Amino acid sequence: MSANSFRVAAVQTVSGGDVTQNLRDIEPLVREAVAQAAQLVLLPEYFGILGAHASDKVAAREAEGDGPQQAFLERMAREYSVWMIGGTVPIATADPSRVRSASLVFAPGGHRVARYDKIHLFAFSQGEERYDEGKTIEAGDAPLAFEAPCGRVALSVCYDLRFPELYRGLGDLALILVPSAFTAVTGAAHWHVLLKARAIENQCYVLAAAQGGLHPNGRRTYGHSVLIDPWGVVVSERPEGPGVVIGEIDPARIAQVRRELPALKHRRLQRAFGEGER
Repeated sequence: MSANSFRVAAVQTVSGGDVTQNLRDIEPLVREAVAQAAQLVLLPEYFGILGAHASDKVAAREAEGDGPQQAFLERMAREYSVWMIGGTVPIATADPSRVRSASLVFAPGGHRVARYDKIHLFAFSQGEERYDEGKTIEAGDAPLAFEAPCGRVALSVCYDLRFPELYRGLGDLALILVPSAFTAVTGAAHWHVLLKARAIENQCYVLAAAQGGLHPNGRRTYGHSVLIDPWGVVVSERPEGPGVVIGEIDPARIAQVRRELPALKHRRLQRAFGEGER
């Protein structure tokens, strides 16, 4: 591990429908991550509320810059002097029946530095299991990355993972963040394959914080919060239940992979697709 490595953590939760209780349960996990020297802490999608009905998150929506989930993220960043990313917070829109599913980034000290609104909305139907996020979520339209001490960090949420083009135009990435609430069915089939593919093709680290277990609403999420390195190697993983995944973002490892297999330099079609050069 190089001297310039950057320590990150993914918090895994099994959130329910009570925002206050969810936040109360998460704080000890953030504290645990910080005690293990984490400099960046990622919370999963729906960390603040995963209710009995899809509309429950709409009822718990927060105004831009104001609300208990946003205040919690700001306080964690400030009190623990850590980069804090809230997987998703339901932010109010002009449509009272829908929210933006916003991933919020707070820098150490507590000031917010980025907001990414989930672009790709999940829909799935298999037997009794049915989901359609478009009914309660308004899609975002702007890919986003921010600068952290480890380098350029791409923001994305759950279903976004299936769309590799989202990350391709974001430049030279050190880390991709994927807060998620994958279903048990889709997770078992695709979770690790997709995460490893994004790491390998972008030659960067991928940190995924997941919901993982049986929720009070009866839904089962896949879990397996994980850190994957640029070669597709699993650095650290937690299969199920609340807990913390810890690992290092090592710039020397990124450089090694890119030196040995300079695939990013070999790309030929970025101009055809309207992308900037790396």
